[in-house]
Amino acid sequence: MPQTLDAVAVRTWCSLALDGLGRDREGIDAVNVYPVADGDTGTNLYLTVESAHQAVEAVFAAYTGLPRTELPGTQTPGTQTSGTELPGTQTPETADVIRAMAHGALIGARGNSGTILSQLLRGMAEVLTERGTDLAGALRRAAESAYEAVAHPVEGTVLTVATAAAEAAGTAAGKAPGDAAAVASAAYAGARRALEETPGQLAVLGRAGVVDAGGWGLVTVLGALAQTLSGEVPAVRHEAHPPLDPHSCPADRAEGAGPAFEVIYLLEAGDEAVARLRGRLDALGDSLVVVGGDGLWNVHVHVDDAGAAVEAGVEAGRPYRIRITHFGAQPEPREQVQRAVVAVVPGEGLAGLCAEAGATSVLARPGEPPASGELVDAIRRAHAREVVLLPNDAELRHTAAVAVEQARAEGVRVALIPTRAAVQGLAALAVHAPDRRFDEDVVAMTAAAGATRYAELAVAERQSWTTAGICQAGDVLGLIDGDVAVIGQDLAGTAKAVLDRMLAAGGELVTLVLAAGTPADLAPGVEAHVREAHLAVDTVVYDGGNQGSPLLIGVE
Repeated sequence: MPQTLDAVAVRTWCSLALDGLGRDREGIDAVNVYPVADGDTGTNLYLTVESAHQAVEAVFAAYTGLPRTELPGTQTPGTQTSGTELPGTQTPETADVIRAMAHGALIGARGNSGTILSQLLRGMAEVLTERGTDLAGALRRAAESAYEAVAHPVEGTVLTVATAAAEAAGTAAGKAPGDAAAVASAAYAGARRALEETPGQLAVLGRAGVVDAGGWGLVTVLGALAQTLSGEVPAVRHEAHPPLDPHSCPADRAEGAGPAFEVIYLLEAGDEAVARLRGRLDALGDSLVVVGGDGLWNVHVHVDDAGAAVEAGVEAGRPYRIRITHFGAQPEPREQVQRAVVAVVPGEGLAGLCAEAGATSVLARPGEPPASGELVDAIRRAHAREVVLLPNDAELRHTAAVAVEQARAEGVRVALIPTRAAVQGLAALAVHAPDRRFDEDVVAMTAAAGATRYAELAVAERQSWTTAGICQAGDVLGLIDGDVAVIGQDLAGTAKAVLDRMLAAGGELVTLVLAAGTPADLAPGVEAHVREAHLAVDTVVYDGGNQGSPLLIGVE
């Protein structure tokens, strides 16, 4: 195993941390009583690290000759990556991987705990990108930056655990300079000791008889780091306290009723605007955490006036990926149905179409692929004994598989149909018949998806090599089954050329899904071309909303 935190080690650490949080998630959720007893700290930490893991894997994919995946959050909304860039080396730079891990955690941070963890990782990245061997210094900067990000730090929380880990790491570095494994192991041991002391430091934890949930999550992450650098699984792991039902926690387990809403959003803004925003949000509520920098921030706050919190963000800059959660809000009980479909869609238009067909949709915006936890949540919301999952994206196959396994562990019968595009999902949904036997329905939907060829248009952002030749910035690319097949100068001409190629092999139905803002004459012009050039082929047109591609095409 590696003794230094190089690129491969960071990747391993991220993977082990995700696995560890997956194992500990339920236990961490069960002891979550501070700052709000909503039982989701473990889940939020898992989703945060999952986003970091996806960002790291994207960097490695770019350096191994695979089609380049833009780092989540770095792609301009409404644009598409064009073609495959030739990698310069086979292994990414360590600094690139560390920054990707921190950036992925920042844009995917969930809840109070996930937001703080993202800042801890950012603090580490600040040091490790400059001094890759100074792990103790990185942990010290992580703890300092986390304290700076929290408006009103409280001892007995993850902040205390982070500080203890940094102090233990510093002591170990003094005794064994350059021994990263010893430093990481000491940090883990120091964090674990501090975690066990949290019930005596924070009254709400003591009354509930539990440790701090966020601190437990950090111990798991540091345990993964120690395992990565030492090659040894930590001998002592924190044992979970008896599970608690977060929705029936006694009143004395939470410090008062607290604000009604949790508000989280990403914010593009300058430092001065964010400083003013901190003051405004601090006056509106509590549990304020603002993390990030270099123009991109993750804002988390608990408030009674969610609208005012969002408006403050609008005044400071450009907020997006806004999430508002009403604490204590429980869905109305309803009878479980026999079968449901969950589909990932690229825009609001198709989400509405899926809703009309009775399917539960998960929105995947450009550069923001859903995490496995979001897919599991959608499966739960479907409230069915049997669920068919349509990922509608080849890049989501692993994420979807993880979600399926978790849902199956919860007792839901789930079938994953490996749809690679939204138009394949529409074809599968069109033949869905809940009155059929489950296996028969899945076979019919799979056959319909498999019989649908798919294409999309994209606009090249830069000069690049593609399977159809060299494209220039601004060229319109026609991708058939994921590969660039046509390089054109305008949307209409490229769409017609793509359809001519696809229909040369036959077809009876063309499906067009247009993005918002697409020229009004695009669909009529393409429909007319299909009627004139390809007899007996029908065309249907759907509004896709703010999807990434100007046009999605399906041929059945």
